[in-house]
Amino acid sequence: MSYVKHKSEESMEDYLETILILSKRLPVVRSIDIANELNYSKPSVSVAMKNLKAREFVTVSEEGYIRLTDSGKNLAESVYERHSVLSDWLIRLGVDREIAIADACKMEHDISPESFEAMKKCIAEMLS
Repeated sequence: MSYVKHKSEESMEDYLETILILSKRLPVVRSIDIANELNYSKPSVSVAMKNLKAREFVTVSEEGYIRLTDSGKNLAESVYERHSVLSDWLIRLGVDREIAIADACKMEHDISPESFEAMKKCIAEMLS
């Protein structure tokens, strides 16, 4: 995978994960909510939403409410699970919370499904 495509995929996953998180906290998600959460400009978020809509990961209502499609939700939940497991694991290992969260944010995009499943299994065994 090329660097440019990789960064594009990572950005897409970050947007989807953010929409998922915001949808749990807010009654509706709008572009401004995403911009504020990620500290991005509204025009950048607008371009990203057009791309996500074209890939059928989100729908945008006439009122500007953003909702995840089934495929968008599945991908967002997968990214969020990787982030949660990785950050929790790093914190349990004694890594500072802020560093653990930042590192998990980088790792969540690059870990293979096979390695992630092996890590989850190992963590579960360690905790039981």
